[in-house]
Amino acid sequence: MKKEGLQNLLNQMTLEEKVGQLIQVAGEVFLMDEIDLATGPLKNLQLSNEMLYHVGSILNVVGSKKIRKIQEEYLSKSRLKIPLLFMADVINGYRTVFPIPIAQGCSWNQKTVYEATKISIKEAGAAGSNVNFSPMVDLVRDSRWGRVMESIGGEDPYLGEVFAKTMVEAYQGDDIAKFGNAAACVKHFAAYGAVEGGRDYNTVDMSEREFRQYYLPAYKAAIEQGAEMIMTSFNTINGVPATVNTWLLKEVLRKELGFQGIVISDYSAIEEVIYHGVAKDKKEAAYKAIMAGVDIDMMSNVYANYLKELVEEGKVPEIVLDNAVMRVLNLKNRLGLFENPYRNIDEEREARILKAEENLQVARKTATESFVLLKNEKKALPLNTSQKIALIGPYGDNIAILGSWSMFSDKSKIQTLKEAFEKRIGSQNVLYAKGSEILREKEINQILAADGGKLIHIENEEQKEKEMLVQAIEVAKQADIIVLAIGEHYRQSGEACSRADIEISEVQQNLLEELTKLNKKIVCVLFNGRPLVLKRVAEKVDALLEVWFPGTEGANAIADVILGEINPSGRLTMSFPQATGQCPIYYNHYNTGRPHNSNIRYVSRYQDIPTESYYPFGYGLSYSDFEYSDLKLSSEEIKEDEPLIVSIKVKNNSKVEGEEVVQLYLQDLVASSVRPVRELKDFKKVYFKAFEEKTIAFKLTVQQLKFWNERLDFKVEQGEFKVFVGPNSREGSEAIFSYK
Repeated sequence: MKKEGLQNLLNQMTLEEKVGQLIQVAGEVFLMDEIDLATGPLKNLQLSNEMLYHVGSILNVVGSKKIRKIQEEYLSKSRLKIPLLFMADVINGYRTVFPIPIAQGCSWNQKTVYEATKISIKEAGAAGSNVNFSPMVDLVRDSRWGRVMESIGGEDPYLGEVFAKTMVEAYQGDDIAKFGNAAACVKHFAAYGAVEGGRDYNTVDMSEREFRQYYLPAYKAAIEQGAEMIMTSFNTINGVPATVNTWLLKEVLRKELGFQGIVISDYSAIEEVIYHGVAKDKKEAAYKAIMAGVDIDMMSNVYANYLKELVEEGKVPEIVLDNAVMRVLNLKNRLGLFENPYRNIDEEREARILKAEENLQVARKTATESFVLLKNEKKALPLNTSQKIALIGPYGDNIAILGSWSMFSDKSKIQTLKEAFEKRIGSQNVLYAKGSEILREKEINQILAADGGKLIHIENEEQKEKEMLVQAIEVAKQADIIVLAIGEHYRQSGEACSRADIEISEVQQNLLEELTKLNKKIVCVLFNGRPLVLKRVAEKVDALLEVWFPGTEGANAIADVILGEINPSGRLTMSFPQATGQCPIYYNHYNTGRPHNSNIRYVSRYQDIPTESYYPFGYGLSYSDFEYSDLKLSSEEIKEDEPLIVSIKVKNNSKVEGEEVVQLYLQDLVASSVRPVRELKDFKKVYFKAFEEKTIAFKLTVQQLKFWNERLDFKVEQGEFKVFVGPNSREGSEAIFSYK
């Protein structure tokens, strides 16, 4: 439809029809005979049947058959025949589930992330989704926050930029109307990853300089890549909730970043500003949200019940309403929905795409690249396939390895680790015992109670725990090596899953303690959605493989790595703390006036634990042995028109081919504002043959030296800079250059 056609359509709309385009509801309500049958959140919406057939978009209903039925029913009762938009939470895959986003980022491989994202949108698009609530590009520094699992860039702003662009490109390409593509919805704007205490939905309070330097870049990158939608965050910025924050949404997002697309609230976030204490009632909340620039009200009735009234009273100019509606109509038009409301909806095509073997192959490859080898004493890994393996632990024969955002997955395709091992080396070589549950009754009931679920009761829990432990010990005695599969419960990470204690549960720790008494080699495979406190685990095992929640093909991918068919190449995108009390912890911190470089009393340190992280950002081991040498700079001075070439020799000192993530960091030694001890500026993931040596070169520009100063100027200052090149944020060769 041409621009004039959209304007003509807008001119024909009544106020009710305009308001309807700015409302999003869960699609199940359209599958009911009467809206009065709705329960829970749907019932609380209190929408009339008339308003229901004005709404503009649907949440989390997918599948060609369902979507066709809803669209047909809706259009049959819609006066102007404006089609619905269908949006879904496809976070790390639709039917084929890939590793959780924090894991995908650990691949440090844009191509890998692109391929996984492309298949996610291809599957979701075939099932009828027009918009995916992804990517989540929040910078995260606090492992207590459950939503770290969704962050593709972890604690680093540069990685956030890189992967934000990659994912938006994969979703939308050059033209979102092309076959199989859909709009990306970047979330959560803004700075949601900095919630105080790591507690979900909590307050965020930071300086504007901090916000611009670290938290804004990934959102900016996604917008520059053409992201069609932005979702507001639940938190406050400068004391004002993001959903009604005029400075954030108009000054920063619209004017400064030039965003022209749709702004949508998070789930019921507009209504929730009442509880923040910045609106006295729903009417005021509606006024503040629409005037701040929120186009779509997700799953509340605030716009539905009060926006028309506000326009009629003259409090909200109708042009404000019209502009928001036009943004919604524009997206529907670019997606080709006016020409064909059933675009991409084809049950036969959907079935074919969802069964594609290629999807599983990419999921498996993505998982192997996301695993991070944290420890490998005396080359405990890879396993000798002639050894008899004792597979022990609650994740040894468990398909719950997808993560918390996998509601559209096909669980019939998931193999367990036990099945994968037996398939590869024979059931006679794999002895299995569960050993323990992931959590005890009290712990799992805390989760169930918060979700309103039915509580469980375990009869004779203590006795059963002892019996499982005895069985595990007997099985372990018969084996040559122990593979221990432990971790978090999948419902311990994700939205509303903040934790004050991020250690492995006591029941699993007890299992490990007993196994160590056998004096056998122990390889620990760790399933989790966030960095954990691992000291008690790491000190007792010979090898430690971080596999996160690895997705549909996770078990096969783990077998690939543990049995040596794939050399692990993942690197951490978040620091792992020594203790929960260190959180938030991150590598690119500032030095204090009393930095901790000695054990004297009056410096910035803890009395009881080291100051540094247990495993640093960028860290990860390999079955290869890489050696760095001969760091060189093309000049001692960097100039505006002449990039500095930084080169280093890297050699694979082993007979095992593998990939190394070569990382370049900078430190501005003296500046008008305090600068971080190191900042990632570039990286390259490089493949090496056995005993191969390569010279890896980076091009460093003056633009990469710029920072936000105390006056909020983004500039570079004259002075000396230190460059580090190495395998992680803590190690590496260094050199100094200047900018004059």
